[in-house]
Amino acid sequence: MDKFSKAKKELVTHIRDNALRTDGPFELASGGTSNWYLDGRQVTYSGVGGRLVAACIGELLNPEVSAIGGLTMGADPVAIATALLAEPPMRSFSIRKTEKSHGAGGRMVGPLATTDRVAVVDDTTTTGSSFVESITVLQEAGIDVVQALVVVDRSNGEAGRRCAELGVPFTAVILPADLGIVE
Repeated sequence: MDKFSKAKKELVTHIRDNALRTDGPFELASGGTSNWYLDGRQVTYSGVGGRLVAACIGELLNPEVSAIGGLTMGADPVAIATALLAEPPMRSFSIRKTEKSHGAGGRMVGPLATTDRVAVVDDTTTTGSSFVESITVLQEAGIDVVQALVVVDRSNGEAGRRCAELGVPFTAVILPADLGIVE
């Protein structure tokens, strides 16, 4: 039994009870359709869910990671909860979907430096596109991305393959089968 199995079991239950819908079809952000839908915000924006997500991500986090974040909005609550509950606490960041032209500008928000070793996170993934975009923005800025982590991976391995092409190991906390979903 792995170290995070209790937290993972509790997270699976929390997701089933609060965020999983199986009365589809649903249109996904990727443009595809599915008979099931996971509303990740019902978990990550909840105090209980956020703590469970942070516990599970924390158990998988590379000890070299100094900052955690990803593409806004899915990554934001995952990164913030994990950063706050980490021992010692770490920094979180966000990547805007488009470059900001006023103020300091750019796409990266938060206390992030080129000396950081970062983890990119998201609440759920279907194609891995958010991970690819986040990793690309960070790598182009000279920031070392050491891992990618997702709460629920519904990509059937595609997200992991796409991250590997960028030299970043990918790990999922939960797969559809863990939720009782058979695709």
